[in-house]
Amino acid sequence: MKQLYEHHAEVCKTLANPKRLEIINLLRSGEKSVALLLRETGLLKANLSQHLSLMRNKGIIHARKEGLSVFYSIANPKIIKACDLMREVLFEQLEERKEALRKWKT
Repeated sequence: MKQLYEHHAEVCKTLANPKRLEIINLLRSGEKSVALLLRETGLLKANLSQHLSLMRNKGIIHARKEGLSVFYSIANPKIIKACDLMREVLFEQLEERKEALRKWKT
C-alpha cells in the first residue's frame, strides 16, 4: 500500500505545475502536435520537451511519432476528470471565501 501512496504522490507532484496543467487542458480535446503545443503554451522547445517527457514517464500522456512530427495525447481520460474535479473544488473554495468576506464587510 505504501508503494501506491508513493506513486500517487509522484503523479500529483507531476501535475502540480501550471504549465503541465495547461498542456493537459490543451490535450483534453484530443491529440496535439509538439508544434501546436509550442505555439499555444509559448514555452521554449527545450522546456516543453522537459514537461512532456516527465508527464510521459509518469504515464499521464502518450506520444506518437509520425514522420518528423510527434503527437501527444492524454493516456487515460480519467486524468481529465481528476483535473476537472480539483478545479471544481477550487471554484467552490473561492466562492466560500467571497461569501465569508461579504459577511465580514457587513
